[in-house]
Amino acid sequence: MLTWLAVQLGPWTWWLLGLLLLAAELLMPGVFLVWIGIGAIGTGMLSLLFWGAPFWGWQVQILVFAALAVLAILLGRRLVSRGEGKSDEPLLNKRGESLVGRTATLQEPMHDGRGRIRLDDTYWSVMGPDLPAGTKVRIVSSTGRDLTVDVA
Repeated sequence: MLTWLAVQLGPWTWWLLGLLLLAAELLMPGVFLVWIGIGAIGTGMLSLLFWGAPFWGWQVQILVFAALAVLAILLGRRLVSRGEGKSDEPLLNKRGESLVGRTATLQEPMHDGRGRIRLDDTYWSVMGPDLPAGTKVRIVSSTGRDLTVDVA
């Protein structure tokens, strides 16, 4: 049946495949089938030009489709990744980094370079110089869940 359909539609088979892939992207969002669909439509454009040429057999068409799909994926990833990295909230989901610059009071004394502070409703492990409890400290950096502090 697929062979019959490809023979009947001729070069339009690739256009149909491309449009089906683009429609499938609407049902399964993920921005991946778009690039493969673009590869199929590009192969359809070339098929309109070369249909009936002796070198334009199904094997060449499959290779052209694969190459155009890979090229579309690579270009599409580059195009989509340009928008990443620029955010109006760069510290969103980076809670430790968002605390840098704030001051707090040591809840427990710093002993052997380790202690605890309370910020808002959370206790944080801190690293820094040995200091007594009650000392005001400023958060200077964040590494994972540990904060580095210095005397405020």
